[in-house]
Amino acid sequence: MGINVQEMLFQFLGGLGIFLYGIKLMGDGLQQSAGDRLRDILDRFTTNPLMGVLAGILVTVLIQSSSATTVITVGLVSAGFMTLRQAIGVIMGANIGTTVTAFIIGIDVGAYALPILALGAVFIFFFKSKKMHNMGMILFGFGSLFFGLELMSDGMKPLRSLETFHDLTVNMSSSPILGVVVGTIFTVIVQSSSATIGILQGLFSENLLDLNAALPVLFGDNIGTTITAILASIGASVAARRAAATHVLFNVIGTVIFLIILPLFTQFIHYLTGMLDLEPKMVIAFAHGTFNVTNTLIQLPFVGVLAMIVTKLIPGEDTVIEYKAKHLDPIFIEQSPSIALGQAKEEVIRMGQFAVKGMEEVQLYLKTKNQKHADTATQVEEALNNLDKKITDYLVHLSGTSLSEAELEKHNMLIDAVRDIERIGDHCENIVELIDYQQANKVKITDQAMADLEEMFALTISAVNKSVKALDENDLNLAKEVAQKEDLIDKMERKLRKQHILRMNEGLCTGQAGIVFVDIISNLERMGDHAVNIAEAILGVRDL
Repeated sequence: MGINVQEMLFQFLGGLGIFLYGIKLMGDGLQQSAGDRLRDILDRFTTNPLMGVLAGILVTVLIQSSSATTVITVGLVSAGFMTLRQAIGVIMGANIGTTVTAFIIGIDVGAYALPILALGAVFIFFFKSKKMHNMGMILFGFGSLFFGLELMSDGMKPLRSLETFHDLTVNMSSSPILGVVVGTIFTVIVQSSSATIGILQGLFSENLLDLNAALPVLFGDNIGTTITAILASIGASVAARRAAATHVLFNVIGTVIFLIILPLFTQFIHYLTGMLDLEPKMVIAFAHGTFNVTNTLIQLPFVGVLAMIVTKLIPGEDTVIEYKAKHLDPIFIEQSPSIALGQAKEEVIRMGQFAVKGMEEVQLYLKTKNQKHADTATQVEEALNNLDKKITDYLVHLSGTSLSEAELEKHNMLIDAVRDIERIGDHCENIVELIDYQQANKVKITDQAMADLEEMFALTISAVNKSVKALDENDLNLAKEVAQKEDLIDKMERKLRKQHILRMNEGLCTGQAGIVFVDIISNLERMGDHAVNIAEAILGVRDL
């Protein structure tokens, strides 16, 4: 009987597409249910590598993607929220967390996939509650996962009569390295180890692969999944590239160890299968879980060695900015409120310096259109939000202590300064979005308009920089300079608007270009206002 290649391919690829969509939808639903707590979990509970492993497991179980956890981790390392040693623990945990998907697949509920899909659709379309909508996404994703697996499994059945496939599986059984290569390449293409493990479970349950061939493919799947972290680290900081390299190194070392003990590992899985009476899909799930847990236990004591190796492999000065609050020690609130006030001021100055850096990065993004400047500006905005929350909380706690009248004035001024600096960060984000819009819609801004923007950027950055410096040094002259610049910035904004209208009338620029130009100068003018607010507050509190 001949094989209908087209039908087989369509079923397999269609099933793979539905499976991948199911994994993403389920992960998105879980992530939205968890809210911003995911980053907080990784940020807060990674004090040592073991805690990092537990945090990595938890977050990966919540979002159903080790790649996503690793990408978040690379981002946190790049932003300075996490050290390389902490990141290694999280990456190890992510590898364990991803095995949960294989266990879910092992619980064969394929016959109920369509009713689960239907129930998910009911929650999505007939309930307005955000909570119910997220539940619908989780259920619809869960159903899609199993429906996709069923389609893939049906599509792969004819392979058992294909001579070429039979030869490949025989070769993989006798040459484990070939199995590792096949698993790695396929996962690099699909960019989801959950999908390739699911496919492997399907092949194994249909007796298309024996255990000797399946286990090396499983090892290769774990190496292939590192491609997402590698892509996420391109153009990122040295620390982020090192975190991605650790992910690769961890899985390669694990694969080498398990290839060496492969006969022993195969015997152990056979023993486990008999003892627990495992279904074929669950056999692969247990093999996957055992591989990742054992690999973590072996390598966890050598986190420092892994960090040293990747530091040697990827040399260079680490340019990570430490975005965590440095000066906010809660012990001073009780023991010495005046020192605590000084500590809060130091942190506000740091926050102001970040705002200036963010503005400089936005200006470079406008000028060069290099994505790395936009990414840095986005990281700075996240840092400003983080510092805003931490400093405000600290100052709120401080307000409950016995502050003198002068100290209370300084305290209120710092709270206002934090709000102004955070708003400057928001305006930076607005301008990045406008430049993104310009790029996406191929909007051409004239050379004259670009020169005008450069001039206004320089003036506004100077105003913000001077206001932060005036706050730092309590320099009344600098504060007066900034206050005087308000008029200059306002006049420049009005002048540039008029010049833009003239260019529009002469047909030198389009309406779209006008929207981008006017919105950018409007955001710059508001940044200038926030700088002036800080300066005027300093003039009002002379003895800071």
